[in-house]
Amino acid sequence: MWITPEEVLLANALWVSERANPFFILQRRKGHGKGGGITGSSRKEITEHWEWLETNLLQTLSIFDNNEDITTFVKGKISGIIAEENKSKAALEDEDSGKFREAELKMRKLFGMPGEEKLVNYYSCSYWKGRVPRQGWVYLSVNHLCFYSLLLGKEVTLVVQWTEVTRLEKNATLLFPESVRVSTRHTEHYFSMFLNVNDTFKLMEQLATIAMRQLLDNEGFAADHSLPKACKTLKNVSALKRDLDARAKNERYRALFRLTQDERLDGHTDCTLWTPFAKMHIVGQLFVSNNYICFCSREEDLCQLIIPLREVSIVEKADSSSVLPCPVSISTKNKMTFLFANLKDRDFLVQRISDFLQRTPESGHSGSPSPSTTPLSSSLPTPTGAAGEPSQRRHYSPSLPTATQSLLRIYQKDAPEEHGPKATKEKMKEESWNIHFLEFGRGVCMYRTSKTRELVLNGIPESLRGELWLLFSGAQNEMDTHPGYYAERVEQAMGRCTLATEEIERDLHRSMPEHHAFQNEMGIAALRRVLTAYACRNPGIGYCQAMNIVTSVLLLYCTEEEAFWLLVALCERMLPDYYNTRVVGALVDQGVFEELTRACLPFLYEHMQELGVISTISLSWFLTLFLSVMPFDSAVLLVDCFFYEGIKVIFQVALAVLHANMDTLLDCNDEGEAMTILGRYLDNVVNKQTVSPPIPHLHALLTSGDEPPPQIDVFQLIKSSCEKFGSLRADVIEQMRFHQRLKVIQSLEDTAKRSVVRAIMTDSAFSIEELEELYVHFKAKHIMSCYWGASTTAAERHDPSLPYLEQYRIDLGQFCQLFGALGTWLCGTHTATLAARLFRLLDMNKDGLINFKEFVTGLSGMYHGDMTEKLKLLYNLHLPPALCPEEAESALEATQFFTDDTPQGEEVKEAEDALGSGDAEEKKEVKDYKYYLRMWAMENEPKKETIKDLRRMNQEQFIELCKTLYNMFSEDPLEQELYHAIATVASLLLRIGEVGKKFTNNGANKPTDTTNAQAPAPAAELLQPEKEEPNGESSSGQSLVCRALAEAQLETPPQQTSDEEVKDDTSVSSYSMVSTGSLQCEDIADDTVLIGCAGDQQRRGSILDGDWSITFEQVLASMLTEPPLVDYFEKKGDIQARMAICKMQRKVERQVSLSSDHELAQLST
Repeated sequence: MWITPEEVLLANALWVSERANPFFILQRRKGHGKGGGITGSSRKEITEHWEWLETNLLQTLSIFDNNEDITTFVKGKISGIIAEENKSKAALEDEDSGKFREAELKMRKLFGMPGEEKLVNYYSCSYWKGRVPRQGWVYLSVNHLCFYSLLLGKEVTLVVQWTEVTRLEKNATLLFPESVRVSTRHTEHYFSMFLNVNDTFKLMEQLATIAMRQLLDNEGFAADHSLPKACKTLKNVSALKRDLDARAKNERYRALFRLTQDERLDGHTDCTLWTPFAKMHIVGQLFVSNNYICFCSREEDLCQLIIPLREVSIVEKADSSSVLPCPVSISTKNKMTFLFANLKDRDFLVQRISDFLQRTPESGHSGSPSPSTTPLSSSLPTPTGAAGEPSQRRHYSPSLPTATQSLLRIYQKDAPEEHGPKATKEKMKEESWNIHFLEFGRGVCMYRTSKTRELVLNGIPESLRGELWLLFSGAQNEMDTHPGYYAERVEQAMGRCTLATEEIERDLHRSMPEHHAFQNEMGIAALRRVLTAYACRNPGIGYCQAMNIVTSVLLLYCTEEEAFWLLVALCERMLPDYYNTRVVGALVDQGVFEELTRACLPFLYEHMQELGVISTISLSWFLTLFLSVMPFDSAVLLVDCFFYEGIKVIFQVALAVLHANMDTLLDCNDEGEAMTILGRYLDNVVNKQTVSPPIPHLHALLTSGDEPPPQIDVFQLIKSSCEKFGSLRADVIEQMRFHQRLKVIQSLEDTAKRSVVRAIMTDSAFSIEELEELYVHFKAKHIMSCYWGASTTAAERHDPSLPYLEQYRIDLGQFCQLFGALGTWLCGTHTATLAARLFRLLDMNKDGLINFKEFVTGLSGMYHGDMTEKLKLLYNLHLPPALCPEEAESALEATQFFTDDTPQGEEVKEAEDALGSGDAEEKKEVKDYKYYLRMWAMENEPKKETIKDLRRMNQEQFIELCKTLYNMFSEDPLEQELYHAIATVASLLLRIGEVGKKFTNNGANKPTDTTNAQAPAPAAELLQPEKEEPNGESSSGQSLVCRALAEAQLETPPQQTSDEEVKDDTSVSSYSMVSTGSLQCEDIADDTVLIGCAGDQQRRGSILDGDWSITFEQVLASMLTEPPLVDYFEKKGDIQARMAICKMQRKVERQVSLSSDHELAQLST
């Protein structure tokens, strides 16, 4: 690999010269032996490059007069070579510098990583091993954290999967100054002495978050190839690092302005915004993305602005002046004009905005109400068009009352108008908001200032609540850009029967049953449509309890479509992961709340932890935004604040509730008493300004004695929470969420592991510790296959909705690797074939995947079974379906040939017999129903397979069994004794099969024909199970051969056995028949070939004997005669030693090569 020439300051300090000529010197690093060279390159490549220099440059360089010209020429020549090489590289590698590609190659070489493992960045640091720091390099790849150090001849290597990280924190102590601690379940690792510890830690956080997302819903990392090209290749910065930096900026941008997940930040710049309401310029930053222009003041809450490009009509450069340098004017369709100034690159900015405007589709309707006219519910798009005609809709149409009005407006339409003090207060609130709209604008382009926040904290009037919820949550923008989407989802989802729809139907009538809007079919039907449409939109979430409560509140103030988009904003942006199958987001915020309680209320935290109250109470608070634990009129004010300020306000109110009850909570002695106090307090949080009729609160009203509990004004509670805990910042909460997410997801993974182990421990002979360790290896193999690709997609092999036992599954490739690492029957090159057979045997549903229980079943038979069980497993591995049918294509052709010659008269006779027997059965007396119940119960009883139920083994299958045994013994200390024993047993079994064949042929009723005496059974008969005659006699006192012959005689079928049954016995696997010459593998010597032991040398090279067969009982009896074989199969395996070896291996297994993949694909068929 050519790299750009650089000047070396100390040329001879750490290097030893190997070759030299008048212009070049080839050196290697001291301590690297004779095989050293350029990092990441082989010695062969180095030698080739040296020879190229001598051949192509020596004569040319001799022409130059001075060394400076020589140096310039050589640098230019090598730079040209590098440029040519880069043309053939992939686009991603083109963006990476030569230094970085060199580091990536070094990482793969040091840690055995495959080409699919991409390096993100690498840093110089120290790794603390004990009390001694080891200076080296930490490599941060997409899936691993790796460290390597070689100092004074001592090598330190570390590989940690991101999915194993349980804690990641940056701290500064006397012992570890500015260090990063990486914790896993078993160990802790400390890294320090970074040049830029903040940059390193942020990257670690991003990679750990990606890993947690993979564990949560199996979303792997996909590089963003649509990123704009860098203006210049940054030194030591990869394209993936740029990708992750861009993702982090996009996430902060979307969270700040409540934008959709597909919004991508194009750039940002410092500027000033002229605010007509304050008559001043506000300093801040301008953000431009593909659909929005946004502004945020430098001072928090001073001013925020969101301008959708669909609303922009004109973008132009205004006249510059000393007061207003480089201004840009943006006008909207609602006649609002925004003036930005002090822009560094105004021309480029205007051009970028113009480019995005050209790509913005014309909106068919205006989703924003005019500054002084109708509320949002009356400005909905006309439903003609997008998703079919209204008359064709069966479940949702614009004529529905809930399609144009909120439920509250529908049910208050005929109510008499009130004129009391509460109504007057409500009118004053509406007037305050109207004045605010006139001054700051209305709709999506409204200026959002500290005055807006004050109005929200004082309560949003009911007539404006739906409009402002949509505006502050960002749902308005998404609804405007997706006209007709909700109607399509309703029509698509309604009428289907899924798990989500069943859960929705069960919870419909539990959604605010105390409110009259949900005591009739109109409200219930609207709630059903919204929840079902969202379950159709997001199957990953589907439906979760508590969604019904939140959605019912949304429907009270919004139309159906508005409530749907508000639910989208809640589930996918404002409350991430709250409503998935394991409510991970709520558990994460519960952990954040505990951490905030410890920081803000330390004494109360210690006492509450002893009682275990915080984890009990807080989950329902967060999942329903206090709607289920507080009177409705009070809780809806918290929802107002939540849509404006986000989750921060919920944390503030929760802390304020604990603070208000601190004294009484400290006196509690048990959990029940603490929950009673908090429940009583929340029940009596009242809204004295509400104009709605009182709604009974179903939460139990808890009182003590005869004294009525004091009422708490909800406005005072909100004000108190802002005063005492208003210092909470969104970025601090996100940082806490990251730490808690690691903890929660790893805790859920541990719970899943314990559940799986408990489910299978009764069916396995492994101990609990062994099963847990096996589960770790099994899960690691599944996750690693998701990293580096496999034959099936990740979504097919991991479904979080399945029971824990079936969530992780592996395919044939991963199973073969685990079998080679943990199995006891290792057969050299034959191991992959044996593993493929065991995989097919364990894959009961034939989907090409096995779960953990099936995997343990296979291992348990090898490790903890007795000799009979082990031989039974080995025997089954050489019968269909474990035996690969492709091993004998010639036998298939023979089967088809002989099947064509089979007379069909007997088939007709069998059919007539079947019809006759059917008529006879109809004439039988009808059985009592108890008889059928008993028969049904007997059929449902699990039938344990015995050795007598095993099918017979034909000659080709027996030869495959011999191959396996010979390969299995190749590395055993008693190799020669085992070879001799198996040769003896194989010869004996071949004779038994020959003798059994003679008795079978003599017992046939049908006269045999020499032309088709060995003809296999028809294909239809090959699939019929064989019925063995019981063998209850013993022949232990006979000699070896006589005993085998006696058993063969005892196995002889009775005289009435038909020829078809004989064919079934002898042709169970005739479709996999191959030549007997296949026995001659490299592990079997010529003098041990067993086919000719009965004098049938002429058979070799021809088709196998189709009538030859043996039973498992005969195999077992023959094996018992050889003590070496008995000792071998009775020996217990040590799974702990195997797992310890796997655990100590530091090198990550390489991905299977393409040729191996092809072989595995053939084995799996």
